[in-house]
Amino acid sequence: MSFWTQFKKASRMQVIPVMLIPVALGALGAYVWTDTFHLGLFILTLVGAGAAHLFSNMVNDLWDYKNGTDVEANNSVDAISTNSGFLTQNKWSVRKFKAITWLLFAIAALCGIVLSLFSGWWAFVFGAFGGLIAYFYVAPPIRFGYRGKGYSEVAILLSFGILPVMGAYYVQTSHLDLRALLLSLPIGLLTTLILFNHHFLHWQADRLAGKKTLVVVWGEKRALRFSRVLLLLACLSLIACVVLGILPPYALVALLTVIPLYLMYGRLKETNRSEAYLPLMKISTITTLRCGGVLILSLIVQGLIQSI
Repeated sequence: MSFWTQFKKASRMQVIPVMLIPVALGALGAYVWTDTFHLGLFILTLVGAGAAHLFSNMVNDLWDYKNGTDVEANNSVDAISTNSGFLTQNKWSVRKFKAITWLLFAIAALCGIVLSLFSGWWAFVFGAFGGLIAYFYVAPPIRFGYRGKGYSEVAILLSFGILPVMGAYYVQTSHLDLRALLLSLPIGLLTTLILFNHHFLHWQADRLAGKKTLVVVWGEKRALRFSRVLLLLACLSLIACVVLGILPPYALVALLTVIPLYLMYGRLKETNRSEAYLPLMKISTITTLRCGGVLILSLIVQGLIQSI
């Protein structure tokens, strides 16, 4: 494999849209609400946010490998490993993996500094806060993902919803707006749902490794109920955004994208083998991407209508 192919696999680049979509929503919110859009700043925000997301993926792999979580998942019979495998299978040395990881961090930090020079210091604050969450998600001493009190879910809502949407909006306008916060909730909750459903794939291995996700703490039955609640909250927040005029009325079409995910829950029992959660994980990701795509399209259309 070429280095680029290896890098895409090691960083799990295929999931990067879950970060780029919120950035696009924040920038388009600025375009629709304030008639402001700077293409150069938008591209730089995408680059910085994308690098930060890939850094998050790789640093999580690095610390899960050090903590033994990934090794436990690979050795467990009823667990599906979701790490890149570049450390557990010795495809890359730890030193090489670290070097690439921190290079991504440097790119994200540089983008944050440049954006703060053009838009204001809050741009750097948003990026720095996101970087701290990404690192301490599994890194000591905080380790959000190991504490089992919902900290990891809040961290994901912040990192993949509130911070990128509000940050991208601020970069375009140099001020904060409550509308950006509310706009971040539908996509942020759906992305949180991806992470939450991802834990079902290896929750028993997580328990053995001492990683106390909510699935480990609550058990499978209760966690499945909460998974449905997250989907409901995402739908309600989307409706609220339309009612408050943050999104145009035709953004409600995005609700159709959650139907396959809703139906998928009906196919699951109260307890399931790990393989049964693979379709749930897949449709959770597809739903988030489709819903985000519809919201982006609705804001583009609204902006074009207003410009006529």
